[in-house]
Order: sequence, then C-alpha cells, then structure tokens
Amino acid sequence: MADPKAVAKGFTDFYYATFGSNRAGLRPLYREHSMMSYEGTDLAGVNAIMEKLESLPFQEIRFNVLTVDAQPSNPTAGSLLIVVTGQLIPGGEDKPLFFTQTFQLIPEAGSWWVFNDVFRLSYG
Repeated sequence: MADPKAVAKGFTDFYYATFGSNRAGLRPLYREHSMMSYEGTDLAGVNAIMEKLESLPFQEIRFNVLTVDAQPSNPTAGSLLIVVTGQLIPGGEDKPLFFTQTFQLIPEAGSWWVFNDVFRLSYG
C-alpha cells in the first residue's frame, strides 16, 4: 500500500490547484459510482457532481489547506480516507471562509478516484 500521507498530499495539492484554475479538470477524479454531499445537498455520479462544481457562483477561488489527515480505510481494497481543513477565498473577497472536506479514494490502475466527497463550510 502506498504511503497514505504522501497520497493525500499529492491528491489534495492537485485537487485544490485544479479546482482554483480549471474546475472541469476535476472530472477524471469522479466516476458514475461517486457520491458527493455539498453543504447538505446529495449528488450521485460524475455528471451531477461536475454540474454542481461548475455552477458555483464564483469563478476564481484560492485555497489555503491547513490540515490533511489520511488513513487506510479498507486494507483489502486499498482505499484511503482523507480529511482536509482549510480556508477558501472566492475571487474578489478578502475574508476567508473555513471548510472541511472528506474524501474516500479508491485505487485504480496506478491512480485514484473519488468514491465519496463530503464538503462543509465551517461557521462560527
């Protein structure tokens, strides 16, 4: 099994850089079996997830990842659980919004895809 922390760092670096520069570039990370909960809205499948991500009202966004935790989640399948906390700053804004995002990654042909993705802004 690959080092969970190294995989998590590589994945999150790619995910948030791509989200900030070319959201459509996230499509290969999701599959038809992927699920996302975005602020309490449940989405299933790559098309529904990408439609949501591409419809978000801000075109520019910066991320400041504060923590990344990773653990193997199913040793026989080789999957990985990643929990991220951080700040996001929509374009034209100065005040960061805090968020938590959890990913369940599944290995496939030397790469990873997102089975579960749970995103929440942190208020208060």
